[in-house]
Amino acid sequence: MIWLHRYAKLLVAATLLLVTAGGMVTSTSSGLSVPDWPTTYGRNMFAFPLSRMVGGIFYEHGHRLIASTVGLLTIGLVVGVWWLDPRRWMRNLALCALGAVILQGVLGGLTVIYLLPAPISIGHAGLAQLFFCLTISLALFTSRGWRQPSRPAVDDHALRTRLTILSALIYTQIILGATMRHLGAGLAIPDFPLALGRLVPPVWTTPIAIHFAHRMGAILVAAAAVTIAVFVWRRHGDRPEFSRPVSLLLAGIAAQITLGALVVLTRRDPIVNTTHVATGAIVLGISVLLTLRSYRVKFA
Repeated sequence: MIWLHRYAKLLVAATLLLVTAGGMVTSTSSGLSVPDWPTTYGRNMFAFPLSRMVGGIFYEHGHRLIASTVGLLTIGLVVGVWWLDPRRWMRNLALCALGAVILQGVLGGLTVIYLLPAPISIGHAGLAQLFFCLTISLALFTSRGWRQPSRPAVDDHALRTRLTILSALIYTQIILGATMRHLGAGLAIPDFPLALGRLVPPVWTTPIAIHFAHRMGAILVAAAAVTIAVFVWRRHGDRPEFSRPVSLLLAGIAAQITLGALVVLTRRDPIVNTTHVATGAIVLGISVLLTLRSYRVKFA
């Protein structure tokens, strides 16, 4: 089982790379640099010459290659889980991950075929985050600490509730961010920390409303995370499986808010924008990890 856990962690890393690559495609407006799918300029995707991977083609075609690799790794994990793991729910979870990555590939293709429609593009971004959370779950459930815990699991209903709400808030915030990007509202409010020179925008349009909601969502997530961190340190400060990740969570949220400000101040610099997307995924992943650990007693 040790190698299965390591393999699952490899899938987590590959998925984070895929999310980052997808963010770069959006940040550089390269989504239609390869206008056909599943082929690449009429060629088999894997036979497309590297010498022609320039400009936007590099980002879009590279994204497709990474996605294919993640798909193959997911198939390998499913085989490993069914071969080595007797837990029926784990086998079903692995199949869910496989179904999610297949659907994600189809959605990616549809974004190209239908010329980047916002609903499909937003769904593609949202499912990417859910799949990332699935890979984290599989890595956690195959770990020795989960299968053979050295201490009794924490049974704290209040902690479970708080962490579940936090994960839902972070995911909602990520969807708002994806909606903002794919509707071109990233600079609907072009100043920071003010909003069109005021604390509250003096005029309202749909892009401004989405952008401002994303900013308010960041404040809400930060406040909820700080509250939960204090709760964890006071009641479970002796449990490193909670106290350490919650510290990382706060650091990640602080970095994410800083990056969000820089996205505006740098006028959506592709590197900053992509780092913002990747950091959002990491923050969500840490929150989901904490949430699952709080439910460990239920699995027993």
